[in-house]
Amino acid sequence: MDVAVLAYDGVFDSGLASLLDVLEGANGMRHEIPEPPPAWKVSTVGFRRRIRTGAGHVVETRPVSTAVDADLLLVPALAERRPDALIAHVSGPDSSSVRRMVAATRERGTPVASACTGTFLLAESGVLDGRRATTSWWLAPYFRKRYPAVTVDESRMVTTSEGVTTAGAAFGHVDLALAIVRMSSPAVADLVARYLVIDERPSQAAYTISAALAQSDPVLAEFERWARVHLDEPISIAEGARAIGVSERTLQRAVRRTLGTSPVGFVRDLRVERASHLLRTTGLPLEVIARKVGYEHANTLRVLLRERTGETARALRGR
Repeated sequence: MDVAVLAYDGVFDSGLASLLDVLEGANGMRHEIPEPPPAWKVSTVGFRRRIRTGAGHVVETRPVSTAVDADLLLVPALAERRPDALIAHVSGPDSSSVRRMVAATRERGTPVASACTGTFLLAESGVLDGRRATTSWWLAPYFRKRYPAVTVDESRMVTTSEGVTTAGAAFGHVDLALAIVRMSSPAVADLVARYLVIDERPSQAAYTISAALAQSDPVLAEFERWARVHLDEPISIAEGARAIGVSERTLQRAVRRTLGTSPVGFVRDLRVERASHLLRTTGLPLEVIARKVGYEHANTLRVLLRERTGETARALRGR
């Protein structure tokens, strides 16, 4: 497989390096399995011969014209985590060349992939319209608001939809690269993960800080603070709306617009977050933790933890 990795001014250093390192590792290890897959022929391409990364390092590239025949285009993240600055950059003139290249690549039918803030570049180019995607969990509210034509699920670490693959926050580049390797050879992907000591992370939910997501909307922020006080009780959404001075319908719209879920779903996520924290930091039995987060039966919480974090209660406690 011919893989073109796009390097551009301001690219996230670790994202670029992670993609290159994992793919190079896969090439080095593929002969350790009985039937090795074809090599991944990786080239770093750019709009200039030398680009400067977000950390100020200079990277030499091949012309982007050489990527026309590639089987896959990888677009690492932009080194910018501030939502307003990120959106201004990906929608502005400095990123116009990247946007055009991504759009043209998909028009040829070539798959494209990105992670973290790079998913905004893909969305801005239009290639995610009508598709499923994931992105950095803390940027999901801003992504959802700007790109309503994209179905975003920030709980996922990697998502592939009709030729476009997206991955989650920052070091989700590692998960993205492993997913690319796994498409050709699951055995090599497992081998690379072992040598590089990479844990399987199917979900970002275990890393999500619900309060950070809520801060992007004042109504949601007020409801989040109220809900946390009442997590160990049966929660009435109507009562919560009254407590923060809005109608239930207004609350539902705010949660749906910001998080793509319902108030009930948001409360469930708060409970999972609290339970995960208690499992990692205390020795409380699961039955006690379940009651502290509003569930009568430990098995209800056990199933929910598995669904939302991709891990068992025992694995979370082991952390």
